[in-house]
Amino acid sequence: MAYLFAPADATTVPVEGSDDVFPVNRIFCIGKNYADHVREMGSDPASTPPCIFMKPADTLKVGDGDLSYPSATEDLHYEGELVVALAKGGKNLDRASVEEAIFGYACGLDMTRRDVQSGLKERRLPWDMAKSFDDCAAISAIRPKAECGTPADANLKLSVNGDVRQNDTTAKMIWPAIDALVHLSTLIELKAGDLLYTGTPEGVGAVARGDWMDVVIENVGSLSVTLK
Repeated sequence: MAYLFAPADATTVPVEGSDDVFPVNRIFCIGKNYADHVREMGSDPASTPPCIFMKPADTLKVGDGDLSYPSATEDLHYEGELVVALAKGGKNLDRASVEEAIFGYACGLDMTRRDVQSGLKERRLPWDMAKSFDDCAAISAIRPKAECGTPADANLKLSVNGDVRQNDTTAKMIWPAIDALVHLSTLIELKAGDLLYTGTPEGVGAVARGDWMDVVIENVGSLSVTLK
């Protein structure tokens, strides 16, 4: 038996301070995870549970550099996020098991075709093409948990062309990273190589070709990309 064509190369993310790389399995994302952002998008955080969606691993843009501006949108939004990287998995995990499964953390960008998303919401259809496209997720090098601990109360700042647009703390998550992963493990079996984008605070907005975005998360790292 032979492959009909060569399989795609594995998507990998550098590990800070190491020659090792992190092989990506799946990308999970949590929406509506900061109350102020939920209000900003016109919903009630008290009555809206976090929404879990996915992005294909091959849509990941790794490290600083250029980010492709997608087709079929005139309203592309940035969302700065803390990313969790897992080195172990399992089903129905408790908090201690999730802590043990976490390898490290990174800075991330969840890019969104907001106009496409709005149209899909109006028709009560899935968000896939609003959230999943080439370069729809960007990520910095992963900082091992052994070096940064658990950034449960870390400043997250996103700037566009040097102008600060998001400036908040991960302590405001409705579902902190550990709780979110505990919940996710009741829905699917988590696996080594999984990434979780943990949601974005208020201050999201549109960007255009030529804009550059900087994401900095306290004690985790930084990410800088330019839209092309």
